[in-house]
Amino acid sequence: MTTTLYPAEVRSLVRRTFLELAQDSSSLDDFTEDILIQEGKYYARSYRTDNWMAMWLVEIGLLQFYDADGNMLRTVNLLEKIEPVLRAA
Repeated sequence: MTTTLYPAEVRSLVRRTFLELAQDSSSLDDFTEDILIQEGKYYARSYRTDNWMAMWLVEIGLLQFYDADGNMLRTVNLLEKIEPVLRAA
């Protein structure tokens, strides 16, 4: 089953999680987003501030959060979160 995840929804989740981790919205002033294309294929999106980084691995639907030292803080399975909605339809 193919599911469409919208970048705006993922971006919103990233912002909320960064706020939760930072507990200070001033650290989100320079929020950037990059798209990674590998061998001509849309592979991932990364989201960065001075202190936080998130990587959305698009094909497998994982969103991973890291601190400034590269320590993984949290992993969110985006496909798991929307699957129950699709089953109910």
